[in-house]
Amino acid sequence: MPGRLPAPSDFPAHLHLNITLPPPHNAATNVLVLLHGLGDTKTSFTKLAENLSLPDTVCLSLEAPTPLPFDLGGYHWGDDILFDQTSGLMLPDAGFTKTTNIIANEVLQDVLISQCGYRARFIFFLGFGQGGMTALSVATARSDELGGVISIGGPLPSAVSDRSKGRSRTPVLVLGGSSVTCITASTLAKVKEVFLDVEYKKWSRSGDAMPRTREEMLPVMKFLARRLCSRRGVPEGSIEVG
Repeated sequence: MPGRLPAPSDFPAHLHLNITLPPPHNAATNVLVLLHGLGDTKTSFTKLAENLSLPDTVCLSLEAPTPLPFDLGGYHWGDDILFDQTSGLMLPDAGFTKTTNIIANEVLQDVLISQCGYRARFIFFLGFGQGGMTALSVATARSDELGGVISIGGPLPSAVSDRSKGRSRTPVLVLGGSSVTCITASTLAKVKEVFLDVEYKKWSRSGDAMPRTREEMLPVMKFLARRLCSRRGVPEGSIEVG
């Protein structure tokens, strides 16, 4: 049964997000929460939500709560800012206690489930890099089954360990490059230790950038098509992401 469409006023004032409504004449049965990567903003993932045009799905593009230091622009999801002592680059695995609490409780439980009436089973996450790590952390913080988590180049945060109550039933799709990637055999094994249903897609190119071609985006669309609550199917043109 469709939930009520969320409005910006439903969310706490400290949260910054954009809401992309379902296509015309579509009910809002599903919710897709999009989490951008380290140093980005909600704008790029708002455009992604518009390009996806998923049937019967309202999309929330959240912005990370903390701006980067030194006037670098963009935001991050971590509890802290950590730098690699060798390269000087910022490390994505910087703790996710704060953002996990905000998203799991203030966004999912308080607004989407309690106020708008969505079922956890039909709430999905798509995150890139640090945003994917955040999405995986949120899924482990909940005891119920979410619709699914798609993590592009985002491994499980190091602070998340084996769950004493058993592995999470939320299905997970992890994607990454063939080399120069954060998705290695060891990081993937850690995801499988925590989640019961894990699918992995390795691209032929190196690096963990967002999907660039129809072939790279196809596993994402197939995953959503299997899990979304919709009688319409995923529109053929929605595989193209620009």
